[in-house]
Amino acid sequence: MTSTPIAAFANAPSPTIFIVNVIHAQPGKQQEAFEIIQDVVHYVAERKEGFLWSSLAKSTDGLTVVNIEAIQGADSVDTFFSDPVFVEKFRRLDAVSRSEFHTYSVDDLVLPKRMKGQPSS
Repeated sequence: MTSTPIAAFANAPSPTIFIVNVIHAQPGKQQEAFEIIQDVVHYVAERKEGFLWSSLAKSTDGLTVVNIEAIQGADSVDTFFSDPVFVEKFRRLDAVSRSEFHTYSVDDLVLPKRMKGQPSS
């Protein structure tokens, strides 16, 4: 059985909405905060229309976790937060961190301008 992926890489950029969660972990709680947001993102990825992809990262100083998530439109955020299971999972972060949640619309996409093999200065 063959399936068609919902998201794929393209040879040209398209307008995208990004969600950026900056999660400020309590001392010693970075890994726990990471696992909580990871659970949230996997829940969304498996169930919600509008989700395109997410990149989760832990800072090397042990203080923060970042979720950069691409979605089809800003209205997807309302859809995610209308799901009580999602809200319950997301609120688990409150026990181990404080977080910022912002929605961004891309205004400028900058791609490399040098040719392959061309030395950088």
